Amino acid sequence: MIQLKENPFGRGFVWPLSVAPMMDWTDRHYRYFMRHITRHTLLYTEMKTTGAVLHGDREKILGFSEFEKPLALQLGGDNPADMAESARIAENLGYDEVNINVGCPSDRVQRGNFGACLMATPHVVADCVEAMRDAVSIPVTVKCRIGIDDLPEYEDLFNFSQQVLEAGADRLTVHARIAILAGLSPKENRTVPPLRYEDVYRLKQAFPQHIVEINGGIKTMDDVAVHLQSTDGVMIGRAAYENPYIFSEADQRFFGDNRIQMTRREIVEAMMPYIESVMDNGYYPNSVTRHMLGLFAFQPGNRAFRRYISENVYKPGTPATIIRDALQGVPDHVLDARLTASPEAMPASR
Repeated sequence: MIQLKENPFGRGFVWPLSVAPMMDWTDRHYRYFMRHITRHTLLYTEMKTTGAVLHGDREKILGFSEFEKPLALQLGGDNPADMAESARIAENLGYDEVNINVGCPSDRVQRGNFGACLMATPHVVADCVEAMRDAVSIPVTVKCRIGIDDLPEYEDLFNFSQQVLEAGADRLTVHARIAILAGLSPKENRTVPPLRYEDVYRLKQAFPQHIVEINGGIKTMDDVAVHLQSTDGVMIGRAAYENPYIFSEADQRFFGDNRIQMTRREIVEAMMPYIESVMDNGYYPNSVTRHMLGLFAFQPGNRAFRRYISENVYKPGTPATIIRDALQGVPDHVLDARLTASPEAMPASR
């Protein structure tokens, strides 16, 4: 096992790399798939509301396998008592971290009075952080934007961050775009407001004793290396879903694990038993294969791979071998390409 740097001013570790929580994307099937590409990158659940956590089907909403860890639960809510109880449930289930969503700009989330709109009430977020830290021993972290419509300036971000960090947040992850809460859709909020990386760098300089992670528009491991010169960690969102194999570099470059990574062919073969187990529980293979469509992004055969799965996955009696059959359109040199490992590297095993 690698040795991560412990957070010197809080709980948990300083994670150099994570995959962002993304609704409808970072479910347990995606996370199981990603663990074949990177063993050490911190993964997140989709956002779960405190109402769902407290009153819903716990296994369906919060269930995960040990294979998916390290794993953080992202919570949506604004009631300190409910957030604390939800955090306690997360810790008891074995999550490694619990994170507060202060970044989502959707109308539905705003109506629930959580997500990015909470940046207007930093004292509420601070109260949640304090209550959660009193309830659990795992890290309590916050993911936010650099601002919102009426609070777009760096000074507003500084004020929010100061209150939340002083309340005990173990890490602050900052998406380097403001959130426009009126007039833009969640999709537009991921691309339209300009990126302001310098604001996040400046925030880290203002709070050197705290862990600050950057998020937004980051697409490659080279990008990660650049941002790590000015922040403690980097979170990747859409690129982790649309082009997941970029993370085949992550364990060697950022976690010091020199074991040889799996090829794309080996990943597909390793996923076969999992797809079969999902089907045995009454689900279509699409619940898993949809998360694998980006495995050959920007590679020869990508279009054929995606098309074959899309045209065949919903047919009655579709076998789990559909994903293997889809490889017929991908050249061998793509399927079997492997990272160059150091001489002492050992084959990957899970």
